[in-house]
Amino acid sequence: MSVFAWSLSFLRPYRFRLAAIITLSVTEVLLAAMAPWPMKAIVDNVFGGQPFPSPLDRLAQSLTDGSVPALLVFVALAGFGLQLTLELVRATLTQVHVDTGQRIVYTLRARLLSHLQALPMSHHVLGKTGDSVYRLESDAYCVNDLIIGGIFPLATAALNLSVMFVILLQLDATLALLSLVVAPFLYVCLRYYSRTMTDRAERVKAKEANLLERAFEVMSSIAAVKSFARERYERERFDGIGAETMRARLRLTWQESLFSLWVTVITLSGTALVLIVGGLHVLDGTLTIGGLLVVIAYLAAVYGPLASIAHTTGSLQAARVSARRVRELLALAPEEADAPGSLDAGGVRGHIVFDNVRFAYDESRPILDGISFTAKPGELVALVGLTGAGKTTLVNLIPRFFTPSSGRVLIDNVDVRKYGLRSLRERVALVAQQPVLFSGTIADNIRYGRLDATDAEIEQAADVALVDSFVRRLPDGYQTTLGQAGATFSGGERQRLGIARAVLKDAPILILDEPTSALDAISEEAVFQALRRLRQGRTTLVIAHRLSTIRDATRILVLHEGRLVAQGTHDELIRSNDLYRRMCARLSVGQSLDEPESVDEVMKALA
Repeated sequence: MSVFAWSLSFLRPYRFRLAAIITLSVTEVLLAAMAPWPMKAIVDNVFGGQPFPSPLDRLAQSLTDGSVPALLVFVALAGFGLQLTLELVRATLTQVHVDTGQRIVYTLRARLLSHLQALPMSHHVLGKTGDSVYRLESDAYCVNDLIIGGIFPLATAALNLSVMFVILLQLDATLALLSLVVAPFLYVCLRYYSRTMTDRAERVKAKEANLLERAFEVMSSIAAVKSFARERYERERFDGIGAETMRARLRLTWQESLFSLWVTVITLSGTALVLIVGGLHVLDGTLTIGGLLVVIAYLAAVYGPLASIAHTTGSLQAARVSARRVRELLALAPEEADAPGSLDAGGVRGHIVFDNVRFAYDESRPILDGISFTAKPGELVALVGLTGAGKTTLVNLIPRFFTPSSGRVLIDNVDVRKYGLRSLRERVALVAQQPVLFSGTIADNIRYGRLDATDAEIEQAADVALVDSFVRRLPDGYQTTLGQAGATFSGGERQRLGIARAVLKDAPILILDEPTSALDAISEEAVFQALRRLRQGRTTLVIAHRLSTIRDATRILVLHEGRLVAQGTHDELIRSNDLYRRMCARLSVGQSLDEPESVDEVMKALA
């Protein structure tokens, strides 16, 4: 399907508006065709003394009694009324154009957002967020620009040309044919410049997306930028990309200006040629001055839209590029669809089995290799290992954020791929190390765990997560509006809000990514008491970096470079595994597993 055919497909839900646009456009063309005739009447019939055609002549005589001043007023008022009606039609048509265009933009944006949400996690992990935002914000205007800014004006210009050419044939066939002389030159000019402008527009789009990605990355990492005092460095990087983007935009604008210049020269040449020949016809008496004015007005009505489209051809080429980028995004395969006859996960208890699971984004570098273990309801399974060991990737396989390259992940002895995706994820509660908080109130953020929860249930979940005490100290309580990503709250408070959300979800599988890393020792112990109650009858997996978390586990999995190198209880691993013993030694004195010295020791332990 061509870009234009694809764009027109968005008009299907707006058939009545399309009918209104066609009706108003035809009315505008007909009124525009009539608009020059009052001036012709004033020049030829009022001032020149020529009689009107017989029906109009009788009407004019009856209304003005042959008075020339009265006739002048009558024709002028008729022309005023005609022009006013034309402007009202144009204003209404513009309003319908804008209304339809904005609805199309919103529809496409909603479709893009839905599709982006449906894409697999690998797309969001490996792709650029700024590029997706750019396609959602800027490229989504492509259909509006192509239809409202391209197809409709071209169709109106073609209709104008057809109607006015027929009328010009009646006035002066020679001038009518001369008005078409510009057409082949315009076509050649358009063919020559459109290809180069498309290429340049594509480069501009790519560079503008990179510029937005750079800005997005800086603003999302502003704390790191400020802590390292790298504002000037980031500004210089932004300036470098901005300068390249500006140069690309200027080169595109220069091409647009050259194209517009040539179109203007061609249309002016055509107008001059018609004016010369028309003037000669006036001199030899085959055309009146009023008739020549009508011809010039018609040329302006036809050449004007063509020149206007030429001025915006760069925008149209950019819209074509945007449409191609949008279609490329929509062509990406969404998450693996539910298998026919997929199972409802609503009744799962949470017995998890990893059976020789292997996973890789790129086959040359596996993230997980041969992982096998079980986790039963009521158990707390801790995952430990250095950064990059594959802990987060492992737990992300459970709700099918990713699909194993080989092996199986089973819940209640059923491959997770056989469950309906939505129902499966409804049965998994995830508490991230840095919980994502949304705009809205505290109550809204906790209710995100279960949208139909009552205020009492929200407060009960908050009480379990030790949120209730600090929320009630706030002037607006649970109706307190959060700042950007909850920036006005401490890390511990944000973490407890994430736990409250998971408590409210009440899922049989609970995944915790270092849920107490931002809590003090007293709050940590209180939260663990709450989690002990919460995990009763649930399967709980926790990614642990603190000894307090590890010691509470039913079973501990030690991961290193994507492999499961040991598993057992804390006491068993302390006695049997040198790597785990060294890791715990570091944790017990509060040192990170990711410090270089620790890494060296771990590598020695593995040797």
